[in-house]
Amino acid sequence: MVSRRLDLTFACGRYDRTEPLRSGDVAVDGIALNYIPIDTPRELFDRVARGEFDLCELSASEFISMSGRGGCPFVALPVFPSRVFRHGFIFVNTRASIRTPKDLEGKKVGVPLYTQTAAIWIRGHLLHEYGVKLETLRWVQGAVEKPGSHGAPEVPPLLKPVEIEVNQTGASLGELLARGEIDALIGSRRPETLRATSDVARLFPNYRELEREFYRRTRIFPIMHLVAIRRAVYKQDPWIAANLYRAFVNAKNFALARMRFSGSQSYMLPWQFADLDEIDELFGADPWPYGIEANRPTLEALVQYMHEQHFISQPLAVESLFLPVGA
Repeated sequence: MVSRRLDLTFACGRYDRTEPLRSGDVAVDGIALNYIPIDTPRELFDRVARGEFDLCELSASEFISMSGRGGCPFVALPVFPSRVFRHGFIFVNTRASIRTPKDLEGKKVGVPLYTQTAAIWIRGHLLHEYGVKLETLRWVQGAVEKPGSHGAPEVPPLLKPVEIEVNQTGASLGELLARGEIDALIGSRRPETLRATSDVARLFPNYRELEREFYRRTRIFPIMHLVAIRRAVYKQDPWIAANLYRAFVNAKNFALARMRFSGSQSYMLPWQFADLDEIDELFGADPWPYGIEANRPTLEALVQYMHEQHFISQPLAVESLFLPVGA
């Protein structure tokens, strides 16, 4: 217990696993947390870069890149509010003769940001799972659903330059994919054209089956974001790290218990309880673990992919990335 109460701002998306911190159902010992919900990750990260919050949800790859270069203005908790399997986020133009991942070689591929964590994961999967020669892909960068750029990120330059064409056509990447002006699209979201036209399809229609098999074999559940604390805030009050970590764990456990209540359904998922049975069979009691050890295969894979893709000069020990919170 601490003798004073510290006011801290926390910017994060609205997730079931963090909602109890916003609603007050879970408190943080010694801290009055002002939870600022921001649902668009790029907006959130751009505001974080401007120094607006004491702690925040942050892109895992941006944090690892900054840590690898030294002088990172943040420290991190092993708390992962956003994680998504990514086999289902590779989209192709159906006229581009792309039937297998290897068919992507030599093709023009759209991406919101080359440095985006989702894109790093997908490129890593393409290389390690399917042997795709990433150096043959031609990149076009821009927003998926509107013309122009995807936010205004401040990210360190790649250690080895990659040729990236900036989309200046006046159309979104989703539109370019539907028209066949790019052959494929990867990233963190589905283009609206996936539902609007038969000219756009997933490379892996059976992505759920593939992702299940991938997890069984590798124990990798891709992490997108972590929780970061501004370094100056942490240095002034180091005790906040353990207290915050416990609160994030308690909030997640609160959400898990609510999700599992079978007297009524909290979510608009018709087969929610069948899905829960599947989750238990695959992941055990906790599909969304925090801490280092439970996530070691995932974290080590992300660091490896980032080294291979020239974001960091050498692989980092995952323990060096996170504050010691007993997890």
